[in-house]
Amino acid sequence: MSDSDQQQGLRTPKKSAEPPDLLRVCGVTKSFPGVKALKGVDLHLKAGELLAVIGENGAGKSTLMKILAGVQDYDEGEVLVDGLTVRFKGVEDAFDKGIALIHQELNLADNLDVAANIFLGREPRKAGLLDKARMRRESSIFLDRVGLKVSPDQIVSDLTIGHQQMIEIAKALSVDARVLIMDEPTSSLSQHETEQLFKVIKDLASKNVAIVYISHRLSEVRELADRVTVLRDGDNAGELFRQEATHDNMVRLMVGRDISKYYALEPRSHGAVALKVDKVRTIQNPKHALSFEIKSGEIVGVAGLVGAGRTEMLQTLFGVMPALDGSMEVQGHSVVIRSPIQAIQNGLALVPEDRKQQGLVLEMAVRENMSLASLGRDQNKGFLNHRREQDISREMVAEMKIKTPSDLQEVQYLSGGNQQKVVLGKWLAMKPRVLFLDEPTRGIDVGAKQDIYKLMEKLAEEGVAILFVSSEMEEIIGMSDRAIVMHEGKLTGTLMRDELTEESVMQLATGTQTKPISNN
Repeated sequence: MSDSDQQQGLRTPKKSAEPPDLLRVCGVTKSFPGVKALKGVDLHLKAGELLAVIGENGAGKSTLMKILAGVQDYDEGEVLVDGLTVRFKGVEDAFDKGIALIHQELNLADNLDVAANIFLGREPRKAGLLDKARMRRESSIFLDRVGLKVSPDQIVSDLTIGHQQMIEIAKALSVDARVLIMDEPTSSLSQHETEQLFKVIKDLASKNVAIVYISHRLSEVRELADRVTVLRDGDNAGELFRQEATHDNMVRLMVGRDISKYYALEPRSHGAVALKVDKVRTIQNPKHALSFEIKSGEIVGVAGLVGAGRTEMLQTLFGVMPALDGSMEVQGHSVVIRSPIQAIQNGLALVPEDRKQQGLVLEMAVRENMSLASLGRDQNKGFLNHRREQDISREMVAEMKIKTPSDLQEVQYLSGGNQQKVVLGKWLAMKPRVLFLDEPTRGIDVGAKQDIYKLMEKLAEEGVAILFVSSEMEEIIGMSDRAIVMHEGKLTGTLMRDELTEESVMQLATGTQTKPISNN
């Protein structure tokens, strides 16, 4: 290039021009009552590209994806598909442009068969009637594309979560999706199901389907993403290409600071036995008697593969489901737990895995949710004690660092991490002796995880006994003073902190080894 060319700003043409953007977002903003969810966000995506979008809870990821899928409208900015400005009036408009969103909470009619779900709302007809033969025939084609070997006539409720996830993808492909948005697709999957999903994702990308992948599991992002877009507080925080997308770089952009230490890993002193479980049998796994102890101030992890019986054990101990046999003691006193009310009366608390279905009333305010567990305790002559409710709510919002315009905000408008903090606050207001946590950090970002880890450590220091279930190996290893491992409803062993490794946990979780249950 000559000097005169450079002075005029001319550039030598590239031999092979890059393909144009399939999807582009320019300066999109979106506000809700009291919250500005997006503040001029930009994003671009090419055909066949796998773009990961990451950020803390409340960063604006879900809001942006709902806009792209036609679920929500935006206030300002521009969305372009194939270089043309679009403004979707609904999900059907997005489908017409080839954009499909697979929600974290699967959106299937589980009482219908696979074929009916794939074509739900778009059923082909023949002579005015459903053309079921065509639905079955074409469903088989899409099921083959995702590698799912199930009959189109199979009722969805009989399938595993992993299979249901694949049906959602097949459903998206049936509308000729060119852009597939996946929101936390592995949050409920086993390791095997996750590996199968990754194969499908890579195969779709190789066939020019563009994929937007949202996940808080940064190891997945590193494995899959061609490029990573990071959002923070409703704005773009940065972009990383594949070779730059290290764990530390992603975390730094997400939270705006270096996080060099997730877990304290400091020894804690333990008190007397807070919970003793003796030969308890659950309805789901009646052949196996469960026996173990937890001391005051101790954090005990429960590891195991999907289907190991971990959630069922917590629900039985909390009285959600009756125990078939066995006994329990709380702080040395024999207790009978046949209902959650009896569990609460005896100082037990359970934060469930599914916060939206089992932990919260989404249409109610933060304040009202915070007081749900303590209504009976704090009533004033049979009436709701509004002053006490307000005091509890404000105390917990401050202690839990919940991001909300006020405690009168409806919980449904909070991010997932802040919703989880509301669930925790509700139970902590009861001052429990024993706290059960089922997947306490599922679907929340690294910053919110740290807040919950610190809270667990603080509660342990105050003498609360904590029993927590987690499918994240790093969490079990990092947070547990001791871990008990389950396999197919059976306790296969205990691992002390200095014995906790991925290999030692997996050997017990797969049933290849057993180890005596120890309470020391």
